[in-house]
Amino acid sequence: MVERDLRQRGIGDPRVLAAMATVPRERFVAPASSADAYADRPLPIGDAQTISQPYMVALMCQVARIAPTDRVLEIGTGSGYHAAVLAALARHVWSIELIGRLAREARGRLRDLDVDTVTVIEGNGWYGYADAAPYDVIVVAAATPTVPPALTDQLAEGGRLVIPLGEPDRQDLTVLTRAGTSFERHSAGGCRFVPFIAP
Repeated sequence: MVERDLRQRGIGDPRVLAAMATVPRERFVAPASSADAYADRPLPIGDAQTISQPYMVALMCQVARIAPTDRVLEIGTGSGYHAAVLAALARHVWSIELIGRLAREARGRLRDLDVDTVTVIEGNGWYGYADAAPYDVIVVAAATPTVPPALTDQLAEGGRLVIPLGEPDRQDLTVLTRAGTSFERHSAGGCRFVPFIAP
């Protein structure tokens, strides 16, 4: 997977490639999907949610430019796979999941894998997680037409927000970098994510 779907498609950050090679994706997919665990496509995890394709996870990590000392907020824990990859790159990850079952199961998977630098919170990520702010990186695994104000408010100076912006059928993976009271913006390409459930 790392060679075929990541390195050959432009993922060149050695830390990201190492994290993707280390985290066992088969532990985060449903038993019925285990044969496809390393296929480069999203897979269903129930409740109309998916585990993101490996390339998209790696791309989001690469454009976020995560340092070992960074504090990361993830919106949309899902199965916990992306959180585990982020944990291999950052100092600590706070991950918010709206669906209680997914949050509980992800917490259990991460515990079973001895990933102790992820805190899974059940709640609505639209509000971010002010208790641990500010964050060096915020990664959003759900699509929205607009950026939730709480997320930019909780971003540290120089911090990066990676978020799919657009309509349900097509979004742009957008990176916003905080520079004082303004944000530098650039596109990392097209993408397609499940909708961000706003309150």
